[in-house]
Amino acid sequence: MSGTSGTTGTSGHIPWPVPEPALPSGVHPALADATRAAVTAFRAARETYDRARLSEKVGLGADGTPTMRLDILVDTAIAEVVDAHRINLLSEELGHIDNGSAVTLVTDPVDGTANAASGVPLSAFAGVVAVDGVPQEALTCWLETGRCWHTVAGQPSPYRTSGRTELDGAAVSLLRPQPHIADAWWRVATRAARIRILSTSCLEAALVAEGSTDAFADAGSDTHRIVDLAAAMLTVPAAGGAVIDVHGRPLEIDPDLTRRWSGVVAATPELAEELADAIRGTERP
Repeated sequence: MSGTSGTTGTSGHIPWPVPEPALPSGVHPALADATRAAVTAFRAARETYDRARLSEKVGLGADGTPTMRLDILVDTAIAEVVDAHRINLLSEELGHIDNGSAVTLVTDPVDGTANAASGVPLSAFAGVVAVDGVPQEALTCWLETGRCWHTVAGQPSPYRTSGRTELDGAAVSLLRPQPHIADAWWRVATRAARIRILSTSCLEAALVAEGSTDAFADAGSDTHRIVDLAAAMLTVPAAGGAVIDVHGRPLEIDPDLTRRWSGVVAATPELAEELADAIRGTERP
């Protein structure tokens, strides 16, 4: 398969199949359509472009960071759905599109784009339906498998966290270590029983919600935007967990995507606070 990338043969293309999303019944129509559009665009992009073209930087996103070709292809497809439903959009790449509605779809079109463009099967679409800035419904779709996690505010959650309350011995996912947060990163790593770096915040949060891992955190690098955390803000607390910022800043759905947080997603409020203390270096005796 040569596609339009100019690469002959299949060596540059990703052979991992992209299935249809396993959407549960009762998903908000706009959220369901956006998920299907994201998956369809993601599949088409991988069939058309090789790894180099998928990961090519083609501009700057609304948050001021470089946008990969894969990102913009998926986000554009989502924007068309939002326009058809006449609701607003807040997305990582296109930013805030105001269609004059009280309803906004908050979305990370491809969370873990570097994974997806390289062929590492760990990436996700995440979307939240918010009404007047309040999250009402969240869906995370693991793009390479089609598996979906769905939560509606005020309804019983089908997920349950591990219930762990202590950092010592926990399984924790972290964003990659960076020089300016090295001490904080190692404070967590030396206390946890297991550390993973999966590079897909939305998917890692879903794994916390279902009890597959105990916690996920940004160890103080202020990398997270609200689109990275919006789905977790609804899904994880409903499953018994907590989502906080390391420095106690409120998590708010805000059209200003230059705002950043260091998110902590944990199985319990107790674990979230202990993890934040460890990152800040303010562990209690």
